[in-house]
Amino acid sequence: MGKKALLVGINYPGTKAELKGCVNDVNRMHKCLINRYGFAEEDIVVLIDTDPKYPQPTGVNIRRALSDLVALAEPGDYLFFHYSGHGVQVQAETGDDDDTGHDECIVPCDMNLIPDQDFKELVLKVPDGCLMTIVSDSCHSGGLLQNAKEQIGESTKPNREISNSESPSGDFRSFLKEKVKDAGHDAFQSRGIDIPDEILHHNSSYEPEEVEEREHAGGRVKSRSLPLSTLIEMLKEKTGKDDVDVGNIRPTLSHMFGKDASPKFKKFMKVLFKRLQEVRLSEGGGGHRDINSLPRGVAHEVLKIKDDEEVSVESEEEVHAGTKKNLPINGVLISGCQTDETSADANTPTGAYGALSNAIQAIIAQNDGELTNRDLVLNLRKMLAKEGYKQKPGLYCTDKHLDYPFIC
Repeated sequence: MGKKALLVGINYPGTKAELKGCVNDVNRMHKCLINRYGFAEEDIVVLIDTDPKYPQPTGVNIRRALSDLVALAEPGDYLFFHYSGHGVQVQAETGDDDDTGHDECIVPCDMNLIPDQDFKELVLKVPDGCLMTIVSDSCHSGGLLQNAKEQIGESTKPNREISNSESPSGDFRSFLKEKVKDAGHDAFQSRGIDIPDEILHHNSSYEPEEVEEREHAGGRVKSRSLPLSTLIEMLKEKTGKDDVDVGNIRPTLSHMFGKDASPKFKKFMKVLFKRLQEVRLSEGGGGHRDINSLPRGVAHEVLKIKDDEEVSVESEEEVHAGTKKNLPINGVLISGCQTDETSADANTPTGAYGALSNAIQAIIAQNDGELTNRDLVLNLRKMLAKEGYKQKPGLYCTDKHLDYPFIC
């Protein structure tokens, strides 16, 4: 039986997104894994952005470390991933068929987002007889393990029928009209995509988010939510382009990071190419006219992914909302909050920490015996509410793992 862990803490120092307690969370969990749960030092990988002696928590480094964690796993092993940092919520391409209606993402230090579907694909590779526990002390983390059963929480939407116009297989004009209007009416036009004007005549409902900051325990507390407006500003700085907006985050990330971008975002680009061709061909034009009207870098990326045989799409459902034919049964997610909530980053006279991570350490210290996933999350909810936090942690796993010991 092996015990292996990956710990990621990101403070984003010197940026508009700076936090204070994430690296402290990781340092405390590192000690806890060794002293309480018997992990060996050499079996714990740490990625933080405040010490150059450690690997930086970029998107590609986090993905590689997670892949290594799972690739080396054997039946009987316990895997643990703790993330402390920003979370962001990007509207799903067809949100009506997503289990929460959004892509919940963690935010690496280079902004190379890792969405919920990528975590599901990761857990699907965990061998039977091995369990992976994920703790995400980040905002909007309630749906981070896509399609996992919600045992404690209020994030997953009730199942409902999807109308033809909202479905990926429905009419693309109707799909664009409904989905683009919530993302900014000039999202496609800003990329030079030639979509008929009548599709785009609507009012944008996008409003910049406010970052909550308040006093708590003699210090300051802010949320670990990265507002889309801040993400967009940071992406503009990194790309040097002014046309990044809420409607083209996926193409922008795919272009910025190429083969290192999220597999889901690359699949989205492949479907985008197909759909752009269909719109142009339906109007009697040539499929490449739309692609050629895109900015050169994004057009190049779309065409490159179009011909990339490693980026395969079985169905558009897989891209838009994730297929439910396989479920992440060998994973447990403990989220810092619900999908529509924020997690707190506290900077107090006694130290800086994430509210969830701090509460986990307190509850572990109070329990000498076995602590189950269910007991931990129920106690976390009580403790955080008593301390005045609004966030409600969640538990996502199979019935079998509901009363399994936390971590191992």
